[in-house]
Amino acid sequence: MDGAAVLANAATTTTTAGRGVRRESANGGSLSRSPYLTTNFSFLPHNSKLQNQLRFTLKNAPTTYGISNARAVRVDSPLSSVPSEAVDIDWDALGFGLVHTDYMYTMKCSLGGNFSNGELVPFGNIEINPSAGVLNYGQGLFEGLKAYRREDGNILLFRPKENATRMMMGAERMCMPSPSVDQFLQAVKATVLANERWIPPPGKGSLYIRPLLMGTGSILGLGPAPEYTFLIYVSPVGNYFKEGLSPINLLVETDMHRACPGGTGGVKTIGNYAAVLKAQGAAKAKGFSDVLYLNSVNKKLLEEVSSCNIFVVKGNTISTPEIEGTILPGITRKSIIDMARDQGFQVFEKPVTVDELLEADEVFCTGTAVVVSPVGSITYLGKRVTYGSGGVGVVSQRLYSELTRLQMGLVDDKMGWTVELK
Repeated sequence: MDGAAVLANAATTTTTAGRGVRRESANGGSLSRSPYLTTNFSFLPHNSKLQNQLRFTLKNAPTTYGISNARAVRVDSPLSSVPSEAVDIDWDALGFGLVHTDYMYTMKCSLGGNFSNGELVPFGNIEINPSAGVLNYGQGLFEGLKAYRREDGNILLFRPKENATRMMMGAERMCMPSPSVDQFLQAVKATVLANERWIPPPGKGSLYIRPLLMGTGSILGLGPAPEYTFLIYVSPVGNYFKEGLSPINLLVETDMHRACPGGTGGVKTIGNYAAVLKAQGAAKAKGFSDVLYLNSVNKKLLEEVSSCNIFVVKGNTISTPEIEGTILPGITRKSIIDMARDQGFQVFEKPVTVDELLEADEVFCTGTAVVVSPVGSITYLGKRVTYGSGGVGVVSQRLYSELTRLQMGLVDDKMGWTVELK
């Protein structure tokens, strides 16, 4: 059995279910109570009822991830089959912020080696050497995807294989080993199932899944770290923008740039996001929702918003900047392109000019966190352009509704994009 599999003594099978959904199930072995159930963790609220409901096999060795008085656990059975205590959350007031959940997943690898022996550990702080490659030289990547609870109680993941593949591509660019696609998928499934009680009810939000890949080995001179950690944590989330599905107001940034040709703008490395904070903060202080960046060569072509891809609508035509190394190949972006073409729109991936942006009928952003976010106005060199009547555009609303209904399992998945966890 693959060392990354955390469903110990369990065979995972894949069957084709109705409505184009791939259904995943695991047939676990026998379960036993363990001393883990009486172990106290200072960073988690003591919940004896929940502990009695969860059944684990305890490893003998203490974890090395800096969690005080905790030992690592391997799950013998998917927790979706075990009743759990409800969480005390006002789902209607849920925003896009961190909520501490129960478990996270960790797996380590040496430079030149392969990832193995992944495990679930209680969520908490990690211990890292101050000379770690990720702290000194920014050798790190992250991903973002979501799990949704369906009306029938089952759980859906949206295109997790795409995230696994993108992480592998980013790892190659950043000189890092990466989990295989299968290891990534198994780790995501295990983490979601271990934190199932934190998945919002249907229509109330989603469980945001954050995989990290970090150079955690100690290194002083510039070079790849000697050791790497793959980690996944999760948090229930609502809307990314406080406005919800209502128009956001963007400021076109003309001085600072997110990426440049030959750089790392096309991979999801951690440094790309710290670099946008100054311009984003200045824009928000002026009342804007976010910043739209231009290319660094001539400042005439659109690239992307701080953490979203951009789309421009003119009649029946939808245009989005092409992927040429400075723009992140968004998974939601890719999905919207396919969905829009399927609905009869002409979609072009090409250089998009500022003039096209200002003359558009409608503009919207896409991303895992925002899904589809309509743009109400663009401000460029002091000139403000408003789209439509200031409400949500017809195309934005149509694509948002279609995609979110698919993600939540409310319509047939003809694309085969969702993975159902049983």
